[in-house]
Amino acid sequence: MSFYTSLNGLKNAQTSLGTIAHNIANSETYGFKRSRTEFSEIVAGTALSNPKMIQGIGASVKSITQNFSLGPVEQTGSALDLAITGDGFFTTRSPIDDQTQYTRAGSFTISGTGNIVDSSGNRLQLLPVDANGTVTGNTLQDANLPVQNAAGSDFVGVTVDKSGVVSASYADGTTEPVGAVALASFISPNGLKKVGDANWESTGLSGLPSYGSAGSGAYGKIASGALERSNVDIAEELVGLITAQRNFQANAKAIDTATQISQTVINLRT
Repeated sequence: MSFYTSLNGLKNAQTSLGTIAHNIANSETYGFKRSRTEFSEIVAGTALSNPKMIQGIGASVKSITQNFSLGPVEQTGSALDLAITGDGFFTTRSPIDDQTQYTRAGSFTISGTGNIVDSSGNRLQLLPVDANGTVTGNTLQDANLPVQNAAGSDFVGVTVDKSGVVSASYADGTTEPVGAVALASFISPNGLKKVGDANWESTGLSGLPSYGSAGSGAYGKIASGALERSNVDIAEELVGLITAQRNFQANAKAIDTATQISQTVINLRT
């Protein structure tokens, strides 16, 4: 029995090491959120067992929980580098399969068709606004910057204010609001599924997204010209790495000890 108990311990320690290694590897990934491995005890007993004699048979991985605390905000100076200084996720949509994803990594650029996109080509989603920049509904739309305004003047630049209103500037000096950055929130963010590139997808565990504009309700404001860095604390991860390594070594030593005891018993019988 001790062999299997310690073997589970080795596997659990390996999972913990893998989670910590993943955190450290993404310490410079914008919008990344660290994870931690949580364990639970395993016991074996029946309704007829004496509760004073129920034996523990090791531990198992209970969950790998994500930590959505705010990471440091780095100033970049680029108008389409956006950081959320509070709760919420940017919403993007793939032009290929129309898949909706959520992210805290706000590094966006303008595509050749005038869309505001991330590094994978997913289009940033906006809420509709009126001529004064006031949100008029909850219907999501692709962020698209018209190449020319109604007067025929060419597009020259874009700005995003703290409430997330995206405005396009034109050569004749006019500015027109295009929409407001749609921020998503979830009743259980820990239920979001990682899909890579600091993106998440909603699941039954996370619940359906609720959309709103920056600075309203529980949503954070938008900081233009800034990016949210990873919330990984290298010092904390290194301490966890040492702990997981010691846990692995202790379980390996327990297997070695059990092997020696078994060998001693076999020798006594022979």
